[in-house]
Amino acid sequence: MKLPERFDLHMHSTVSDGTDTPGGLLTLVRKLGLELFSVTDHDAVKGCAGICDLLSAGDPAFLTGVEFNCRDEEGKYHILGYGYDPGAGPIRTAVETGHALRMKKLLSRLDFLETRFGFAFPVEEQQKLLALDNPGKPHIGNLMVRYGYARTKEEAIKNYIDQQQLHAECIRPEEAVSCILCSGGVPVLAHPCFGSGDELILGEALDRRVRKLMDYGLQGLEGFYSGFAGAYRQEVLDLAAKYGLYVTAGSDYHGNNKTVILGDTGLDASILWPEGLHRFLKDISGRIYDTSGR
Repeated sequence: MKLPERFDLHMHSTVSDGTDTPGGLLTLVRKLGLELFSVTDHDAVKGCAGICDLLSAGDPAFLTGVEFNCRDEEGKYHILGYGYDPGAGPIRTAVETGHALRMKKLLSRLDFLETRFGFAFPVEEQQKLLALDNPGKPHIGNLMVRYGYARTKEEAIKNYIDQQQLHAECIRPEEAVSCILCSGGVPVLAHPCFGSGDELILGEALDRRVRKLMDYGLQGLEGFYSGFAGAYRQEVLDLAAKYGLYVTAGSDYHGNNKTVILGDTGLDASILWPEGLHRFLKDISGRIYDTSGR
């Protein structure tokens, strides 16, 4: 298979907190002319299984993906997994655990909004939320706008939902890395400079975090990302080179829930590709769903 030149390895569907269905993402990827893409829903693999069923001859190459929301004593991590077997037991167990923890967090947030601000929703609306694959803050925010509790989803999240000092239970990073490896995948740290909320992780703190995750089996860093300024990107690329890690590129597209543009990874023709990115694309090629015949 010829190495792709146009790709996006970080996007979300309605299976987590995106607004495009898996099929809708595939349609957008086709229109954009991407050669390779990955759907990385939070704590879920259902979207990837759906994409695999929808692929037909001539479609862009597809790489299974997932993004685990993790936390330990030092903070929050988002761990991407690529090229895993979506039917493997370890990844299935992990997403089931992640889903259960998300539902617990959802109920806590609804209770907080009612107790603190008096924002109550009909039982049927709460049941609709609970029926979603992986509901999160954008779903609650949109509901608040519909019931007149906030003018915009962003206002709902910033002024109300995020006022809760919530340290919810999450999958630990070592568990996420392990389940990805045991399911045949490649674990990668998403947007490494960004922690919880507006937290920036740079310098020695970032280096220490990467070393710790490498001890668990981390194999790559998301070096090209829509939210990275040049300095952040270079720091991540330098770390990847220092430790011989893979480099990946992704937009973090969420449809209408964010202003990020599909395919905007920060990687363009003017940038010299790092060795870690070439190596990742070569090494992952055997795990790609390639329908083009290239």
